[in-house]
Amino acid sequence: MAAIKDGEYTATIYTLIKDGQYVEAIHILNGQLQKHTKSRAALSLLGFCYYHIQDFSSAAECYEQLTQLHPEVEEYKLYYAQSLYKAGAYSEATKASFVLDNPSSHTKMVKLQACIKFCEEDYSGAKLLLQQLPQDDPDYVYNMGCLLYQDGKYEEASKKFMTAMQMLGYVPALSYNIALTYYSMKNYPQAVKYITEIIDRGMREHPELDVGVKTEGFDVHSVGNTLVLHQSALIEAFNLKAAIEYQMKNGKAAQEALTDMPPRSEEELDPVTLHNQALVNMELKPSEGFEKMAFLLQQPSFPRVTFGNLLLLYCKHEYFDLAADVLAENAHLTYKFLSPYMYEFLDALLTCQTAPEEAFRKFEEMNSKLTEQLRKLAKQVQDTRHTRDDEAQSKMLQDYDLMQEKYVVVLMAQAKIYWNRENFQMVEKIFRKSVEFCNDDDTWKLNVAHVLFMQNKYKEAISFYEPIVKKHYDSILNVSAVVLANLCVSYIMTSQNEEAEELMRKIEKEEEQISYDDPDKKVFHLCIVNLVIGTLYCAKGNYDFGVSRVIKSLEPYNKKLGTDTWFYAKRCFLSLLENMSKHMVMLRDAVVNECIQFLEHCEVYGKGVPAIIEQPLEEIHVHIGKNTVTYEARLLKALFYEVTGWNK
Repeated sequence: MAAIKDGEYTATIYTLIKDGQYVEAIHILNGQLQKHTKSRAALSLLGFCYYHIQDFSSAAECYEQLTQLHPEVEEYKLYYAQSLYKAGAYSEATKASFVLDNPSSHTKMVKLQACIKFCEEDYSGAKLLLQQLPQDDPDYVYNMGCLLYQDGKYEEASKKFMTAMQMLGYVPALSYNIALTYYSMKNYPQAVKYITEIIDRGMREHPELDVGVKTEGFDVHSVGNTLVLHQSALIEAFNLKAAIEYQMKNGKAAQEALTDMPPRSEEELDPVTLHNQALVNMELKPSEGFEKMAFLLQQPSFPRVTFGNLLLLYCKHEYFDLAADVLAENAHLTYKFLSPYMYEFLDALLTCQTAPEEAFRKFEEMNSKLTEQLRKLAKQVQDTRHTRDDEAQSKMLQDYDLMQEKYVVVLMAQAKIYWNRENFQMVEKIFRKSVEFCNDDDTWKLNVAHVLFMQNKYKEAISFYEPIVKKHYDSILNVSAVVLANLCVSYIMTSQNEEAEELMRKIEKEEEQISYDDPDKKVFHLCIVNLVIGTLYCAKGNYDFGVSRVIKSLEPYNKKLGTDTWFYAKRCFLSLLENMSKHMVMLRDAVVNECIQFLEHCEVYGKGVPAIIEQPLEEIHVHIGKNTVTYEARLLKALFYEVTGWNK
């Protein structure tokens, strides 16, 4: 490139560009252009710098001026069209590409126009343009892979990307695309293999991108959205890694994958990262998650799954009115981003709030369709076994698993209608009808166990709870505390006390190991098991033993007192107080004294413990001073004084 007029700036600017300090170079160049408004070299360098920090709109402005000042330079026309394409101005980019009239630029023009068509979702148009290229052109092979992927032909797409890799050598974006095809085929180990290679190379070749620094807790500065970052494919790799961990239900690992990526400020985040941050942190920061997803929905482009995920999360948190509003306000997005299955499911789910019987009918229709598809797929799986076609069989099994997953989701939503009415017999009937397809599904087994437990069918409940618990026996704390508690209660109610004690010893042993490894970590499994057992005795009227068990279960208070454990404990105390006020229960003075002391301990240790977890988008919140265990413990203590007549 030509030297800048004011020679003293030239060396500085080239040094800054060489060192990747594009923002500093831009600052100097803008100063230069104020003095020399038509400096070709300064404009060219400025466009180059803007392009490298991915400010494509500003780059396009620079190259537009250059095309007007120097129409004879073909490169400026190409850079202008490319910058417009990268900025998302597709119609303007297409128009600019037609100006590339030099025969030497024809191939570049075709490739650019094909990319534009692809981004505009005109896939047939993109394919027609690509067919003008030689079939041994690496870009032809690469882009045909993209079209095959878009068409759902993941296996064929993967082969194209691998062929392109052989032709071009290692390219991070290609490696990412191969990982993406394996992810789409649910072959997560192979996807992780390519992701790991991208991350390892990125860390080795670009230490300045600070991979993993944020997770380790260091103060970090944004590395910016540079071209180097884009070419490394690190952001894409970490996002895909987070998606895999999330699918595998490894929430903490998914969060770490997002904090491991090169640090950027929030306004620099791309839509995919913003969406994934909202999704994986939903349990910890639901308000922030909803805010991010709603923001994305207002942008010109966003990840395809954003619309569906926002609606499902609203429904999960029981914001059905908000979900209905979003669906109504964005009707134009429905056909584009929601599959027929997803639309029907959401429609039925929202109908539950106003017409449960109609919703049940809609779910029944969905399950009839899914049942028919499952039977067809089951037959196809059998047929592929006879042909010994392993690849076809694997594909059929994946399709069957996906269809079964959809079936179970609809079934659970249907059963919930009667669960909410406490019509457990009807729920059991619904589950029994689905044995044919759900017999091996853990979600189904767990819910069958729950509905049997609620009907006091403890022996049958054990037969469903036990296999799930034994499956995770070596890491028993991975099993929900309520499942363990229900199994223990079922053992006790069927006079299998030894089995209950053995299970509790196993839980205690694992909790002790965690306390040894991480003394500050709170673990509530054994506490909740004891609380549920204590609640059982209280429900049977044996408050002396039941309340004592509840009190003992929360020791030591600094480790066992939490929102969930307090919920179980206070229910027992409220039940006791209600029965005492009706003179249906008399407590010994020693037990009353034990209750008062327990509540005083809860006052001391419950200052920072929320009494309830509020819904994230509630307009009216509980007063901050009242939403603590301390406040509720004082209320309960006051009620004890009033009911028992004890002097304060």
